[in-house]
Amino acid sequence: MEHLETATLGGGCFWCVEAVYQRLQGVTAVVSGYMGGTVHRPTYEQVCGGKTGHAEVAQVTFDATATSFREILEVFFAIHDPTTLNRQGDDIGTQYRSVIFWHSEAQRDSAEAMVRELAKEGAYAGPIVTEIVEASEFWPAEEYHQNYLNTHPSQPYCAFVVAPMVAKFRKKFATRLKPS
Repeated sequence: MEHLETATLGGGCFWCVEAVYQRLQGVTAVVSGYMGGTVHRPTYEQVCGGKTGHAEVAQVTFDATATSFREILEVFFAIHDPTTLNRQGDDIGTQYRSVIFWHSEAQRDSAEAMVRELAKEGAYAGPIVTEIVEASEFWPAEEYHQNYLNTHPSQPYCAFVVAPMVAKFRKKFATRLKPS
């Protein structure tokens, strides 16, 4: 029997985060969307304007007996730069912030512990600026944003940003990949 949990993570463009977690063993679903803002049912255009307070996120459903929340976080911290405030690469704005929206106190505690461990290890050249915030209303992104890399592999952003991130993930987490 599956023990499903939800993780909601923002690490830049949701297409990148979605594409990586779709390939992680134990993940049963990934939905791109928005969280953390003040607008009811925000649109992509509103969120990109940077005035809604939402972050682009991927909401990840996973079987906790196959993949732990800690493993979800290990992938998260490996695939983006948690030291850049409101930015990932050329994507700039609060909607691209590094954020973990926790769904339980155990998730909050795990996220806080991992940030402390990474800081203590000196894993990054700068301080980690990842926000750890209680989950709020999740708004799925428009349908054309879902499963984006798989449906738009030749799109330039996918070819030059998303696909290299997935390749980095595949190399680092080869033993955690879903069977092809």
